[in-house]
Amino acid sequence: MQAMSSQYSYPSIEAGNHRAYMRYALEQARRAPKLSTNFCVGAVLVDSGENRILATGYTMELEGTTHAEQCCFMKLASKLYVEEDELNKALPEFTVLYTTMEPCNKRLSGNLPCVDRILKLGNAIKTVYVGVMEPEKFVGQNTGRKRLMDAGIEFEPVDGLEEEIVPIATAGHSKEVSTT
Repeated sequence: MQAMSSQYSYPSIEAGNHRAYMRYALEQARRAPKLSTNFCVGAVLVDSGENRILATGYTMELEGTTHAEQCCFMKLASKLYVEEDELNKALPEFTVLYTTMEPCNKRLSGNLPCVDRILKLGNAIKTVYVGVMEPEKFVGQNTGRKRLMDAGIEFEPVDGLEEEIVPIATAGHSKEVSTT
């Protein structure tokens, strides 16, 4: 795998400021293409022990029908010269993931769901912080939250940004989608 040639510059965010990290994930989501066939999601992978952003991603940032979390993992794996499947060996001890929408548990494209990608990393990701739950629009009820929690991964909602996240997540959709 070749490393990505561009350097990434990330903002400094106060340690433990979950809303600020979620707002940064929301900035990523704004960059996603607005289509009726997907949600515009942003994600930020953080070393919470060092309070350092490791990678960011947004829906369809990389080639194919890529999801935000998937893009984070792919970009970081490339940056570290490892395959995505080996990323767990390279992640810092206190890695957490911020994502504007609950990670998908099923994908219609046939790609590996984001919950499975997180679980394949073993216990490398300690907590998943989520802005809103995934609406049932495309694949029905998402049971990924339970799977993550059953695997010992904390699942924490970051409340208070729903009114900002939902319009961005559903940009390009013809009808309003409920996220409750």
